Amino acid sequence: MSTEAEQQPGQDAKNAMDAQPSHDATEDEQGPPEGSVAVTDPPGPAAGGAAGTTGAPSPAAPPRKKRHVLLWMLLAVFLACAAAALYAWQDARHFLESAPSSSGKPLVIDIRQGMTLQQIAAMLQKEGVVTDALRFSLLARWKDKGRSLQKGRFLVRTDWQPGKVLDMLATGKAMLYRLTLREGMAWWEVADLLEKEGFCKASDFTTVIHDPEFLRHWGIPFGSAEGFLFPDTYLLPHPEEADMEAARTVANRLVDTFWQKADKLWQARPSTAELRHLVILSSIVEKETGVPAERARVAGVYANRLRQGMLLQADPTVIYGLGSHFSGPLLRRHLDDPGNRYNTYQNPGLPPGPICSFGASALKAAISPESHDFLYFVATGTDRGHAFSKNLAEHNAAVLRYRQAMRNKKAAVP
Repeated sequence: MSTEAEQQPGQDAKNAMDAQPSHDATEDEQGPPEGSVAVTDPPGPAAGGAAGTTGAPSPAAPPRKKRHVLLWMLLAVFLACAAAALYAWQDARHFLESAPSSSGKPLVIDIRQGMTLQQIAAMLQKEGVVTDALRFSLLARWKDKGRSLQKGRFLVRTDWQPGKVLDMLATGKAMLYRLTLREGMAWWEVADLLEKEGFCKASDFTTVIHDPEFLRHWGIPFGSAEGFLFPDTYLLPHPEEADMEAARTVANRLVDTFWQKADKLWQARPSTAELRHLVILSSIVEKETGVPAERARVAGVYANRLRQGMLLQADPTVIYGLGSHFSGPLLRRHLDDPGNRYNTYQNPGLPPGPICSFGASALKAAISPESHDFLYFVATGTDRGHAFSKNLAEHNAAVLRYRQAMRNKKAAVP
């Protein structure tokens, strides 16, 4: 092998290298050749880092993955809230539509002054009126009736739904009791009845109807409210406590009813003197006859006797003056007693005050007495009516007939 042959390849290579453009210039001016793949270095550490260094940190998670996690969390919260709301709705619906008992029984409950909503709800649950005190309290607040529950005694049932119970306590009427005052009762009889029926103490009622301030308030021109305790049938609640206030409440109701009834009978309120006359005369008429058709005639008899200056000679006034302990019979010595201020056999004119509670028909008779000439009357003895006479002789004959009728009745009894 010759030396020239060995050197030729080296020269060719050198010439080739001299003819090939530089790598940097080619990339800057022409870019990668067509059909070739450009190879670039991956992002590396900041400038100045050592080339070829390994162990660099892995790249962070992409933002899209974070959004997916957040959406799943929100969905979970929403589903939890929806499930809780559904449970609460079903629970509330079950409470509102259910009652403690399907058969049910009546119960009397007392809501006392000052009880809170929580105390009332707890008492209702204890008595078996509602199934849950907390839910009942929430219902009352939701309906804005928590502060509207009334005090008093209420009649409810254990088969009522909670809404009906709430409406009863918030807008219904407290349990009422019937009180019937009959015509002709004296004030002490009214007091005893009120205590017996549980409305107040008789002693407290007595104090109230003799209280000067009470009498002035109601325009009563006497020393008591006798005659102004209007006989009627009342529906009243039983008080929480039978104290003086309870007695005053009942007395106010009775007297107020009197004025309401009386104002319908006279065109204008009478003067004090006329009021005294009408109330006293009405009470006498009430006690003298229980026959409504006779009352105006009886009132006419007393009007005639007063006009002529005659003694009234009314037995009921004498009996009233003998007091609450008198039970009869009425004797001659009673009629002859001038110390009895209500004895109209001895004292002229009307007695000092009314002798009983009278009804509207007796007051109407006193306002418009029948015009006639009768001066006397006595019971017939055969019925509830009376025989009326214009003079003493006729009256004495009527008295004899009455006595004979009584003897006949006595003889007829086996």
